[in-house]
Amino acid sequence: MTVIDLTTDVGKVRLLIGDRDVSNLFFSDAEISAYLGMSGSSVKRAAADALDTMASDQAFVLKQVSLLDISTNGPSVAAALREHADRLRKEADAADAGDGDLFDFAELNVNAFQGREIIVNKWLRGAA
Repeated sequence: MTVIDLTTDVGKVRLLIGDRDVSNLFFSDAEISAYLGMSGSSVKRAAADALDTMASDQAFVLKQVSLLDISTNGPSVAAALREHADRLRKEADAADAGDGDLFDFAELNVNAFQGREIIVNKWLRGAA
């Protein structure tokens, strides 16, 4: 029995999207690697993109069909997959934002007065 290698980014994406049945994989390793490449190596963003693809496939292929006692609802499945993708993107955004590390400021030193002001401001902020 072959198992998914969860130490690799491809394996982590598979874990997040539920593509773990090695006898019937939804995506090839090359496809998941492409998602990772397009997402800047972000596992959660790659998983979200893969889920969006799965959702589109479900909505396109399954549609909503009822035959005898059997029914499928592709749009409902697609909506659930897209909701999961949105949650993963929000988690990735929160991880990227950290504790506000994305915001910083820069002061330009174009004359002697501004140079002194920069030094005073750094001292007031407790910076070296």
